[in-house]
Amino acid sequence: MSPTLRGALLSLAAFAFYATHDVVVKYLGGHYSAFQTMFFAGLMSFPLITILLLSDRRDGTLIPRHPWWTVIRTVSAVVTGAMGFYAFSVLPMATCYAIFFAMPLLITLMAIPMLGERVGLRRGIAVVVGLLGVIIVLRPGSGEGFSLGHLAALGAATTGSLSSVIVRKIGREERSVVLMLYPMVLTFIATGALMPLVYQPMPVIDLALTAVMALLGTLGALASIAAYRIAAAIVVAPMQYSQIIWAALYGWLFFDESIDLYTGIGSAVIIASGIYIVLREGTPEVSQNRPVLENRSRWEIGTFPRISTWLKRFERGGDQA
Repeated sequence: MSPTLRGALLSLAAFAFYATHDVVVKYLGGHYSAFQTMFFAGLMSFPLITILLLSDRRDGTLIPRHPWWTVIRTVSAVVTGAMGFYAFSVLPMATCYAIFFAMPLLITLMAIPMLGERVGLRRGIAVVVGLLGVIIVLRPGSGEGFSLGHLAALGAATTGSLSSVIVRKIGREERSVVLMLYPMVLTFIATGALMPLVYQPMPVIDLALTAVMALLGTLGALASIAAYRIAAAIVVAPMQYSQIIWAALYGWLFFDESIDLYTGIGSAVIIASGIYIVLREGTPEVSQNRPVLENRSRWEIGTFPRISTWLKRFERGGDQA
């Protein structure tokens, strides 16, 4: 089997794990506050993350070199998680993914002022077309589809994109431990502070499901890392859109959901424009920053570190070995 095919299959497996993770998010979101789910998901992830953090033996402190960018990125990651978890609790899975798929479009736009990225006519048209697809999914003013859940999903896509561009901007200079630790700590503190207001007793099986979330997130991350290490990003990145298939299957199987016509059409438009942007970024003369291709993670939450940060740690460990 060629490295390209293995990378594509590993990426497909990664997003299957992530989609299953989101099934648990949606199930728990129907019974508990998003803040409570995030708190316990982060708590269950801490042992693994602690091991990763302890493996960083480079000299240095936890003081960020870019404090203001780090603060903005940390807050945006926490907000992304809260809005994303809430969106899954009230919207069909396919609708959530369709809106989250707008992240490559938003990253492309944000990269212009923040990274100095030059977006030519072709990518500009792709962004406009993709945003029209988002409007089709949201159907603002229709009186039928648009809701607070749609607004939360769109907000999560926006703040998640902002986090990704900030990491692209400062990631070469900040220690990976700083990029990992700050969002997780703030998520734990913020959600913990809200627990007295939102906490509901959880039976053992639901508490165990938060551990399952951490496990699925870990498996997805490891599969993504393996995929990016053996195949080009231009092959691995488009595999994220396979989540719409899992969303349709899981939504029908567990939540009696179906994909309506507008969501289907809008998703197709968004996916087409996103794939085109990825392919254009893969051409060296088109983009030097490659903000979408270098974004290894899907929608970013504060309970789990970015794939790109993990990938740096794994590659550094391999070089030292």
